[in-house]
Amino acid sequence: MTQVLSRRRLLMSLGVAASAIATPGFSKTSVRMQGSDRGSLRLLFCTDFHADEKEETATALAMASDVVNAQKADLVLCGGDLIAGGFSSSLQDTASRWDAYMRMSRTIKAEQHAVLGNHDLVGVRPAETSDILTDPRQAFKERLGLRRTFQSFDALGYRFILLDSIRISKQAHLYDGWVSMEQQEWLTESRALTPNDMLIFLMLHMPLLTNFFAATEGATFQSPRNRVVINNTEVLGLFAPHNLILVLQGHLHVSEAMQWRGTTFLTGGAICGGWWRGAYFDTLEGFTSITLKDDRIEWEYVDYGWNARR
Repeated sequence: MTQVLSRRRLLMSLGVAASAIATPGFSKTSVRMQGSDRGSLRLLFCTDFHADEKEETATALAMASDVVNAQKADLVLCGGDLIAGGFSSSLQDTASRWDAYMRMSRTIKAEQHAVLGNHDLVGVRPAETSDILTDPRQAFKERLGLRRTFQSFDALGYRFILLDSIRISKQAHLYDGWVSMEQQEWLTESRALTPNDMLIFLMLHMPLLTNFFAATEGATFQSPRNRVVINNTEVLGLFAPHNLILVLQGHLHVSEAMQWRGTTFLTGGAICGGWWRGAYFDTLEGFTSITLKDDRIEWEYVDYGWNARR
């Protein structure tokens, strides 16, 4: 069943060193990329799927896949939380959720790459202690055929870096946003082999920079440790000599854009919207469509047309 692209679209507006949380009525947005003379590249950033066993979720994921394919993108980048509720579930309990996500993934025609989300950790605190896994990342790696949860690849002269931004915590909040020292050392080694003028894209689940909490809780509100990357300044500092032009991030389920020191930060909304219950802070179920063309980044948030019944 091929779906027609919905006319309801959430589109973004951007100011220099400013942030905008997308609501209906914003226009399509673009910003200049520093140092690019490469050909056009079409990306889709899809995040926070929260796949589960429910029939209506399967319907929504099929609709999303049809609209994704209609975009005819070169790459589909998946920003984590591919399944729902892995953290407190066993490997057996999450098998059907992984099956649901993988069924959708196999219908998408473009090349795909994904990062780990907090819901993709399995068996951290399940109901039965016998179900606690030594490696909570096991299912994510096995299902996606990965050796580890961070990686890099090149496409049309652009470098894409994918990071694992989750650290399990013994505190009440259960996990932190954190990029491990292992990954930082790997980034340092990779940086030495990367030309300074090479354009770099970074994707991770937890936001490195966001104004969401200032916009919704007040300007002096401190972002929770399990909602943002705590050591973000150290991570961004590793890219200082290089041309980091775009950061793709998820977790918050809102569509947001901001720019800082020449880097554009896009928070990607959610395929599941407000956890399959409708819009979340006016961001409907959808994904971000991105075009790199000459010296510009263009993007829009696409609502794929599903309406929550819960």
